Amino acid sequence: MHVVVNAAQSVDGKLATHRREQLRISGPEDFDRVDRLRASVDAIMVGVGTVVADDPHLTLDEEDRRVERLRNGRPGNPARVVADSTGRTPTDARILDDAAETFLLLSEAADEDRREALAGAGADVIVAGEERVDLAAGLDALSDRGIDRLMVEGGGELIFSLFDAGLVDELSVYVGSMVIGGRDAPTLADGDGFVEEFPELELTGTEQLDDGIVLSYDVID
Repeated sequence: MHVVVNAAQSVDGKLATHRREQLRISGPEDFDRVDRLRASVDAIMVGVGTVVADDPHLTLDEEDRRVERLRNGRPGNPARVVADSTGRTPTDARILDDAAETFLLLSEAADEDRREALAGAGADVIVAGEERVDLAAGLDALSDRGIDRLMVEGGGELIFSLFDAGLVDELSVYVGSMVIGGRDAPTLADGDGFVEEFPELELTGTEQLDDGIVLSYDVID
């Protein structure tokens, strides 16, 4: 599976304020870039914290792109994936509607009743891992279901965990012309952080959009 991480951050590396509320960092040109990227993948992945905080829909904005996917024998919208160790995804979350298939990666820590409730709400439940989602096993299960190209949109805990597991192939970061600040504000890669061995990146492109810049990287094995 090919994994592409995409995020928007401030100049000082923050994804949102310390309140962890949704914040507009980029503009219409970058929104269109992200929609094009979404249209090119088989699935879009977020962590459960993003679902609880923002209730995203994770579907394409442009109807022409949905039509093009259908013409090519693909679903109109990419599938949606949530990493949710304990089953915190609300059963009325927008990602559980019928606009696209939704996979929930749960761990064994999510009790059986909760798994059944989420399945009943429309999710395709995949159990991978004991206390926390085993991302490598979860992505293998997605690959078995036909997901070959995965786009990850956050949040920082999930992105760190994917880098820590060596599962990221590409990184695209929109850097907006703003400073957010705050030691508790979420960053691109939260979690425990790296202290000795760090993911190696190769800069492959830059593009100025809106009042910011997109930095594109390949992750070096």
